[in-house]
Amino acid sequence: MLERKAYNFLENWKNTKQNECLLIKGARQIGKTFIVREFAKNHYENFIEINFEKNPEMKAAFDGSLDVENLIKEITVRIPRIKFVPNKTLLFLDEIQACPQARTALKFLAQQNNFDVIATGSLLGINYKDISSIPVGYERQYEMHSLDFEEFLWAIGIDKTVISSLKNNFENNIPVPDETNKIMQKYLREFMLVGGMPAVINKFLETNNYNEVHDEQQKILNDYLNDIAKYASTADKPKARNCYLSIPRQLAKENTKFKFGEVEKGGTARKYANCLDWLRDANLIRYCYNCVPPEFPLAAYVRQEQFRIYTNDIGLLICMYGFEMKQAILTDSLKGSAKGGIYENLIADFLVKKGYPLYYFKRDDSSSEVEFLIEKECSVVPIEVKSKKGSTSSLDTILKKDDVKFGYKIVDGNLGIAEKKKTIPHYMTMFI
Repeated sequence: MLERKAYNFLENWKNTKQNECLLIKGARQIGKTFIVREFAKNHYENFIEINFEKNPEMKAAFDGSLDVENLIKEITVRIPRIKFVPNKTLLFLDEIQACPQARTALKFLAQQNNFDVIATGSLLGINYKDISSIPVGYERQYEMHSLDFEEFLWAIGIDKTVISSLKNNFENNIPVPDETNKIMQKYLREFMLVGGMPAVINKFLETNNYNEVHDEQQKILNDYLNDIAKYASTADKPKARNCYLSIPRQLAKENTKFKFGEVEKGGTARKYANCLDWLRDANLIRYCYNCVPPEFPLAAYVRQEQFRIYTNDIGLLICMYGFEMKQAILTDSLKGSAKGGIYENLIADFLVKKGYPLYYFKRDDSSSEVEFLIEKECSVVPIEVKSKKGSTSSLDTILKKDDVKFGYKIVDGNLGIAEKKKTIPHYMTMFI
């Protein structure tokens, strides 16, 4: 079993909840169903699972009264030999986006105190308009992602004491021994090839074969494209598909601002913007908005019309470039602007899984640009990303501002510090 940080969140919810259900959101195939089943196995004597996509007939149980006693009656009549054992039962509502009334029912299920309820959904942002009443105050939400780099290290057998030692280096600005640094950079390149999808990581652990890893990733990408074909509106299907498939080209440009003309010659925001929102709501992509000026609070200075798009998993992005890209990444032989965009997506992957919203900084009237901006202690923290090394004139300029306490230069190198600028290797982004 892959160790997941989400499991700790589930335990915390169980120990601290008060009249609230748990709603786990996230893209398909990131391990939501598996983690709930494992949690139930270890914490409950009685487990009832309803998957509204595999068993659409179960939607009828939520068509009438949402009173809990009535729901129990409607569920038990449709699933033979199950019981709701007080204080020992977990009711699991999987793919809840397929049954909007079940989402509404979470309020009433939360008010009862006899059994626990966990719901999961992968397309909640798509179907929210069909929900008659969102149970505000009665559901605790958790956004789950594919495995992050630290979880990947656990999966391949890296002892947690090693990670703890590296974190100590990070926190105390101590350079990492050269051999250790090289090994960690190798693991990072493996993570870039494999990504965090549980099925892909398991295939990697079973076979150590990148061809089979690539095939598993391709299956997931095909499933995502099938979701677009199944759930997007008729008018948006081809446009959403083309937007998604354009991401590798978008990131290969010197300026990775999303360009609708890259999707289709003459393409415009008016034609394609809704399709990008659909992909975001399906958790397939992440928006990164331009903030000018780069000041706290960042949300006050967002330019909604200027954004970059990153995939929800670095391994899937590498797969989209084709199998040969895996060899180029593994041997560190990739050159050109495509490399910069890939490393941007890598750092975006780290930051999103750490819970940061994505922002960047770029002025229209100059080449001044910083790949990411985050907030800490009511101050902006600029982050400049280098696929190798290089100068950081834009970062240096921002660091001259009195209200900016420090910033990061992320490189293919080692750790160091010079005044307000902290240089770290790519893999240490997991500690930001």
